[in-house]
Amino acid sequence: ERSDSQRTAFLLRKQWTLYSVTPLYRFYNTCLKDYARLLSAFIAAEKQKGLAVEVGAELDIKVTVSSIPDLKGSDRDQAAILVQLSLRSSSSPKKPEEKLVWSGCFCCVFGDHLSENVPENFTCLPLFLVNGAESYTSIVGTWFQKTFDCCFRRLAISPLNLSWMAAMWTGCKVDKISSAMELIFSVPCLPYPLDISYAIHPEDAKALWDTVQKTPGEITQEEVNVFMDCLYSHFHRHFKIHLSATKLVKVSTAVASAHCDGIIKFLQSKYLTGVLMLLTELAISQIQ
Repeated sequence: ERSDSQRTAFLLRKQWTLYSVTPLYRFYNTCLKDYARLLSAFIAAEKQKGLAVEVGAELDIKVTVSSIPDLKGSDRDQAAILVQLSLRSSSSPKKPEEKLVWSGCFCCVFGDHLSENVPENFTCLPLFLVNGAESYTSIVGTWFQKTFDCCFRRLAISPLNLSWMAAMWTGCKVDKISSAMELIFSVPCLPYPLDISYAIHPEDAKALWDTVQKTPGEITQEEVNVFMDCLYSHFHRHFKIHLSATKLVKVSTAVASAHCDGIIKFLQSKYLTGVLMLLTELAISQIQ
């Protein structure tokens, strides 16, 4: 368990942008070092506006492509692939420093059913998480699409899925709860943007969920609806505002936070696999 948490700790407390990815054609785990060299040369060529760059030459950007076998839900899932870009500093020629500037992680957590229906020579890693500048994301995405005949799409999270996340994460037991559960709603049909922030004490939110959930470990749409309706009723009683007429755009809990634009932050290693499983399902549904 300690080894697993160490290998996946890079995911915690960072802001990740989500993408869905179609299966990669002729992607092999045995060629990761070759992919790193080719991608490094491609990035250098893009930055030099098309000038030829020798593959394997010493470049300002160092690319690392590695496998993370621990980051999967079952033995049938593909091992996650981590792509990292580091900027080399020339301040010390003998021992150049490297600063991590971009990370991208392909993964599939409990996505076994997707792999079963995929033809030979295709690798299923439907969820792609990115932390770093959008310019690097564009370049890396272009190289992967050209090399492995795949397609990237931003993964949005619907208000319905956000309400599920609010209910599920509220019911999770965490060792230390330092912040309130927060729901952010966007008010539509206004000439200017207006958001409403609704903070609930985590113990109050969990007490409410415990009265709503009928079978521990199982969640139904009806239970999620009742949970949200209770929160809406409480808010209306105090502020006379109907939150049901607004759009839920962000959920923040002690487990994780998620935004409708497909931005997520993982806060608890204990529930990392569960959150990634949900995101994998959303990515697969968008591909299909």
